[in-house]
Amino acid sequence: MFNMSLGSFLDIIYPLALVWLGVYVFLGLYQTKRVALTQEVVRVFFASSTSMALVFAFLFFSRSLFESRFIAVAAWIFAVLFVAGTRVFVRLLQRFLLTKGIGVRSIMLIGGGSTTKRLKEAFAREKQYGFSVVDTFATFSKTAEMSAKKHLNAGMLDEIFLTDPDADRNSVLSILTFSEINHLGFRYSADLAEAAIGRSIVHNLEGVPVIEVQKTPLDGWGAVYKRVFDIVVSSILLIILSPLMLLVAIAIKLDSRGPVFFHKLDDEKPVARIGEHGKPFPYFKFRSMYPRTHELRYTKLAQNNLRKDGPLVKIKDDPRVTRVGKFIRTLSIDELPELFLVLRGHMSLVGPRPHMPEEVESYEPIQRKVLTIKPGITGLSQVSGRENLDFKEEVRLDVYYIEHWSPWLDLVILIKTPFVVFSKRAS
Repeated sequence: MFNMSLGSFLDIIYPLALVWLGVYVFLGLYQTKRVALTQEVVRVFFASSTSMALVFAFLFFSRSLFESRFIAVAAWIFAVLFVAGTRVFVRLLQRFLLTKGIGVRSIMLIGGGSTTKRLKEAFAREKQYGFSVVDTFATFSKTAEMSAKKHLNAGMLDEIFLTDPDADRNSVLSILTFSEINHLGFRYSADLAEAAIGRSIVHNLEGVPVIEVQKTPLDGWGAVYKRVFDIVVSSILLIILSPLMLLVAIAIKLDSRGPVFFHKLDDEKPVARIGEHGKPFPYFKFRSMYPRTHELRYTKLAQNNLRKDGPLVKIKDDPRVTRVGKFIRTLSIDELPELFLVLRGHMSLVGPRPHMPEEVESYEPIQRKVLTIKPGITGLSQVSGRENLDFKEEVRLDVYYIEHWSPWLDLVILIKTPFVVFSKRAS
């Protein structure tokens, strides 16, 4: 007779669940890449079989878990059936929602010939692809660009498809640049031997090889991991640093008149920074300057700007900074309230620095790629000598981070940040 207490069952099931998840991750069952349903069911079968093989190996050496091996065999069969069944249900639900127009991505096709015609007809006929064609052009002309901007402003354009396999390099780059600047997805149909732009995923749509260019590894599960990491770590840091933040708030009030936080401009408008996809968000940090002196950076103090290589402003021997402000700026303590913005989802722990709207307006088109992801409290440029970098080099480092993100890179940057801050203080 099979008999096991709940405590004994949990002691066994927890490590087995971790092993199971590890096998599923290794075999790619949690990737966001679109695969055929039959291929996914086959993966489920092999992943479940591999996981159960580990259980069988344990049972081979020990009879302490079950007296009957049939229980393990039944568990394997039910695991395959339930997991595969759930995946099939999700796919069917997804297809149903797409037929109702939920989750459909609006696209523009660029290219002439049979390929464009075949894809347009397929997207209209097969709703499960999840694409709705809003316009079609033979080339990415000025007319096509104006149409794209019109649809974009109306919120009716998500991606651009270049459907001409023989498109020249300049055409590809012009569309790619436009999609980067306007934060659109970009896919193209091309010779597979030459399909090597950025991080690409190859899709087969109606027999046409279509390459999706991924702007950053932070697409899909990377973004989920980073968000969970941000929530957990920022919550812990807020708890640990709350006594320090309270002391800083008291010091600011004692040192000079004015609010504790810098959250309003000289004209009483809320302070804003530009975030992911170029969208502004409300911003605040500890006040380090005397009230109503912000705009002086563009008038009386403009000649003292040390960052004349780009749109950023850094005033030499800034007279607007208070005594406490100078100290908290040196150790970047004034930016600690940004942890609340991380918790709210406006910022991330690691990423490009958040810049002011007037600064972003002066960006060159290619520099807007730093707006692909959420801005961060610290970043690769901050731990690579940001004080001594020109703006173009700073952007280059931020773009490198966006294109090569990994959990390990985030961890390295976070560990290096306090050492860089204190080394700057010591110098």
